[in-house]
Amino acid sequence: MKKDDRKRCSWATTERYKEYHDREWGKPVHNDRKLFEMLILEGMQAGLSWLTILNKRMAFREAFDQFDYHKIALYNETKIDELMQNPNIVRNRLKIKSSIINAQQFIKVQEEYGSFDAFIWSYVDNKPILDHFKSETEIPAKTPLSDKISKDLKERGFKFVGSTIVYAYMQAIGIVNDHVKSCYLYVPE
Repeated sequence: MKKDDRKRCSWATTERYKEYHDREWGKPVHNDRKLFEMLILEGMQAGLSWLTILNKRMAFREAFDQFDYHKIALYNETKIDELMQNPNIVRNRLKIKSSIINAQQFIKVQEEYGSFDAFIWSYVDNKPILDHFKSETEIPAKTPLSDKISKDLKERGFKFVGSTIVYAYMQAIGIVNDHVKSCYLYVPE
């Protein structure tokens, strides 16, 4: 097997991180199911490492009906109790309940905008923000835009959508591309 010595962002230290870094992080996502999955996973990550979430991702997909927001929107207390017994996911009642609320609000946004994709990408006129950082230390935890999106989502009833979570979400779905200049995935313009 050939050694992969491509230069990546410094946080891509494990094979799982490298796979996520190379295949997903910073790449524009326009599929509503995937946009919903990343929204839920980013909320689940609050207070934990992203690697913990990536390691549990397949279990999350199985436990949460492949992130079918129509099904999740109908989850009841029995389903919440079932999820709370699943050792393969993050067992936090508030986060689980927030995924149900967020599914309900996600559907309302789709009804208003035609798709969640149309809504979330309207903040950047459908054009990703390409940042030009030399080092990861320059990458902000939040920005005025993530503040604005967070405020809007909260006003719509979404949960676990603070500005820092929203900024990580923006990176995850490619609204923002924060690959540093030394990374092989850096986009100059």
